[in-house]
Amino acid sequence: MASFLKMPAGNRPERPFTASWESLAGYTFPAWYQDAKFGIWAHWGPQCEPEYGDWYARGMYEEGSSQYKYHLQRYGHPSKVGFKDVIHQWKADQWDPVYLLSLYKKAGARYFFALANHHDNLDLWDSRYHSWNALKVGPKKDIIGGWAHAARQAGLPFGVSVHAAHAWTWYEVAQRADKKGPLAGVPYDGKLTMNDGKGTWWEGMAPRLLYAQDHPLSADSHDSSSIHRQWHWGNGAAPPSDAYCQNFLRRTIELIDKYQPELLYFDDTVLPFHPLNDIGLRIVAHHYNQSIQRNNGALKAVVNGKILDEMQRKCLVWDIERGQSNEIEPHPWQTDTCIGSWHYDKRIYEGRRYKSARTVIQTLVDVVSKNGNLLLSIPVKGNGTIDEQEIAVLDEIGRWMNVNQEGIFGTRPWKIFGEGPAISGAAPLSAQGFNEGKGKPLGAEDVRFTVKGNVLYATLFGWPDNGVACIRSLADGSMYRPESIRSVELLGGGATAFRRDTKGLHITLPENRPLHTYAMTVRIR
Repeated sequence: MASFLKMPAGNRPERPFTASWESLAGYTFPAWYQDAKFGIWAHWGPQCEPEYGDWYARGMYEEGSSQYKYHLQRYGHPSKVGFKDVIHQWKADQWDPVYLLSLYKKAGARYFFALANHHDNLDLWDSRYHSWNALKVGPKKDIIGGWAHAARQAGLPFGVSVHAAHAWTWYEVAQRADKKGPLAGVPYDGKLTMNDGKGTWWEGMAPRLLYAQDHPLSADSHDSSSIHRQWHWGNGAAPPSDAYCQNFLRRTIELIDKYQPELLYFDDTVLPFHPLNDIGLRIVAHHYNQSIQRNNGALKAVVNGKILDEMQRKCLVWDIERGQSNEIEPHPWQTDTCIGSWHYDKRIYEGRRYKSARTVIQTLVDVVSKNGNLLLSIPVKGNGTIDEQEIAVLDEIGRWMNVNQEGIFGTRPWKIFGEGPAISGAAPLSAQGFNEGKGKPLGAEDVRFTVKGNVLYATLFGWPDNGVACIRSLADGSMYRPESIRSVELLGGGATAFRRDTKGLHITLPENRPLHTYAMTVRIR
């Protein structure tokens, strides 16, 4: 973590950033972030309260969907019990951020992200500019303040993810009404005003401000799938008002100033409201400048953006959601993924369908070999706890890290990222990512490389049948490694016998197999 505490001179911009791509092109990727490689994300908010999966606050208004049916059964009809009422039931009464951060750090996390708001538009901090916040409704707690304190106590750089820019279109379903049944034609609660709340728990509040639905619908809003093709504010998406955009700006600047995160993630195409206005650019410039000011001239800040072009990838850290690049990227980038659904889903727990530690670790090694970081979400229940299956995944990741972390943290890509049948296994990216698990699975013939100084690390993704691993890229006379090889050691297992010929570097693995044969790292000098 030393590189986080002291930044080289190359990370000291000569002048403040301004809200333009030309200015942001002066950004230098912080060494601490390039060293860190692995972060954990608590993608936790009121949509975890029903424990019924992602985008619940939208799905509950889509007549006939599984979430709509679940909502009817558990809460009532959305004309009477809307998402505002789910927020009211969210108490987070067993949340212990210090304990959770201790688990994340033990698993090897080198930075931590917390959800600051989602498309459901509830700010999870003491928001001066938005009355629908977690201090006034729901848990009546400063969620971001609690996470920030716990992260800093654990010595982990703190990040926040901001998703609320799209509430404008995402919540349009709350303007609907059933098309059939006994309440057909009765509007849902999306346009309720303060005057409608007399005598209710939300008296004095305006649900319309939470749902951001005081505007005409987007084109094809009746088609629930239209939200995806309109995500970049095109294809007929209702343009957000200036007041809405300015309010988002004030809320986000307050979030940065009050909690001083070093990492900022936007769930938007490029940046919030891009390309409609410069709100996103203004936020990024402010974030970078604040980092320089509080770190004595050193820029330690990171901003994640999606679907970036080559120029924008010099200004921000490119984020690929649930997916991976298939080459060494020239600039640091990030995969963000989850072991289950983004919001806690008890059906995944009951079906034991979480990603395994093996999948997470193999993904991490593959991503790091290509100059990337992995941000992993561990779903949190509505009450603020994680379940025993998730704890087991974290525990196994931590045990693997205890042996193999030398080949992960502080490393850089080698001349090639790897070899083997899955070398070109990643499927093409779809929109912001979503090629995860669509390529060839990693196996015993696959290898991924990283380097630290003069030491090369090769991770093997399985135990060879004859107990001898062959790395073809390190064959005698290889253009990648023409130098002689002095020693080969299996991390956690000591020195191994090896020989080198024109077919490859042949490594005789020890008789006592390591615990995690699905990802074994060898140190090559």
